[in-house]
Amino acid sequence: MILAGTQVVQNLGDLARFGSTFFQILAPLQLALLIFLAAFGAASAVSQEKDKRTIILLLLTRLTNQELVLGKLLSALLSPLLLVFASIPVLMSVQLFGGVSGNQVTRVVMITYAATMVSGSLGSTYALWREKTFQTLSITTLTIVLWLGLWEGLYAFGASNPLLQTFANWASPVRGISSAIMPTIGEHGAWSFSDPAICFTLFAVLMTIILNAIAIAKVRVWNPSREVRRQQQQEEDVSSILDKQLSQEEIRQIAEQARASHVDAMRRAGTHAESGSESRRVWDNPVLWREICTWAYGRKIVIVRVAYLLMVGLAVLGLNSSLTDLANGVSRAGLSSIFPAAATSLAPLFLVSLVIINALAVNSITNERDGQALDLLLVTDISPAEFVFGKLWGVFYVTKEMIVLPILLSVYLLVRGGIEFEGFLFLLIGLTVLIFFVTMLGIHCGLNYASSKSAISVSMGSVFFLFLGVITCIMVMISFSGSFEQQLAPFLAFILGGSVGLYVALGFRNPSSAIFWSTLLLPFATFHAITSFFIEHHLTSVMVISVIYGFTTLAMLMPAIGEFDVAMGRTQSADE
Repeated sequence: MILAGTQVVQNLGDLARFGSTFFQILAPLQLALLIFLAAFGAASAVSQEKDKRTIILLLLTRLTNQELVLGKLLSALLSPLLLVFASIPVLMSVQLFGGVSGNQVTRVVMITYAATMVSGSLGSTYALWREKTFQTLSITTLTIVLWLGLWEGLYAFGASNPLLQTFANWASPVRGISSAIMPTIGEHGAWSFSDPAICFTLFAVLMTIILNAIAIAKVRVWNPSREVRRQQQQEEDVSSILDKQLSQEEIRQIAEQARASHVDAMRRAGTHAESGSESRRVWDNPVLWREICTWAYGRKIVIVRVAYLLMVGLAVLGLNSSLTDLANGVSRAGLSSIFPAAATSLAPLFLVSLVIINALAVNSITNERDGQALDLLLVTDISPAEFVFGKLWGVFYVTKEMIVLPILLSVYLLVRGGIEFEGFLFLLIGLTVLIFFVTMLGIHCGLNYASSKSAISVSMGSVFFLFLGVITCIMVMISFSGSFEQQLAPFLAFILGGSVGLYVALGFRNPSSAIFWSTLLLPFATFHAITSFFIEHHLTSVMVISVIYGFTTLAMLMPAIGEFDVAMGRTQSADE
């Protein structure tokens, strides 16, 4: 549609240039989507078994470690791998335009297939290792982003060191796909170990074998978790107590030890509570109290924070490098010249922060549902507002590093002169609105989807569509220059299709006019905000983001508060 609507085809060279450009946009986009889709799908498939405690039943069957690990992995990767094979006819049809060889298509398919396998293996291994779903999703996301950023950074800093660039060619899928999508002539197109596409494919196959070997060897060591084993030990202790004739003092001491070892009853170091004050005082909002005062998402959430701090450190290094180049008058050419210097380092960090916040928000609901605690909340006197706002503020507290550190980096950018004060205010307002949006989006999906895997997929998929899908659409516009009036129709069709999909995902199960208009306007608003940013209409951009995303947040918040009973099924049970 873009070719027919905007270009005047005069010779075969025009068709070849179109085919080559289209291929260079489609292949990296497919790789990025399938990497995260495979990782999140495999991680969710295993985590769902743990949340519902069915992993213990699987361990009690005759399944071997290989059957258990590889069975869950391949079943979760069935859909992503089928997508890879389904893309082959599309990629080969691009050859009809010219500018793309069969060798390029083969290399792209190999890289995409290998990257899908290794990312799925990474998510599956993390899910078998960690107990909580949020820990699994967060560590998986941070590992993938840190991996890509680390090797790309080494490739950039290794311009004068061929050894670093060789390592990057072997380990980075970005280097591999960048090599595969570029046309080659003569001997440069021959298959060899100097080709980054071949190097990464071999590396990904090796890492897939290593990750699955570790998972197979450790699956029955990691599972059941220490928490489950501790609970079983306590039950055995209670049984032994019932079988013995103990004094009241001995029974009291054993009970106190059991309470002290519980994850929600451990005392901080240095406190000396009296025997009559063993129970902690619960706040008026017990949901918020649980989110803030207990380890609701496991003690190993510290690993997530450490990994995120590492990513912040890399972002600071990249930001300093960009600001130094800007101060020295070093200009950048090409497509990246339309972005500010700081965006290269800060934009990925902001996106990862929003993804992690969204992952915690949806898991804060799905964990309650899978643990059958959500049904208990329905028979208490907790109001819908207490539940929703308790979860909302609890997510903000647990992910405080993902909220505060991006703001501090923005302040640092302001101090270094990388952004004006007006732009800083716009950045702060837009970031705040988006944080509220992704948090409420996760809670909304968690309430409306009974399946944890579906809730996680819809919630995080919506985030990726809004922030990556629309920017890809705009990159296509930039790549294919022409008449805006002729480009408008196909792009409106693209974004309108996204609006329909967004409504089906977010509003079909609990329809409302507010959610309908929100999902209809969100892709258009994001498109308009980004294009306004490109032409330096920053006030327009931040106003559109604030109004539309703020309205969508309220559209999801109000039904959660006002129609909580309907969403959770309590009214239906009362009618029956």
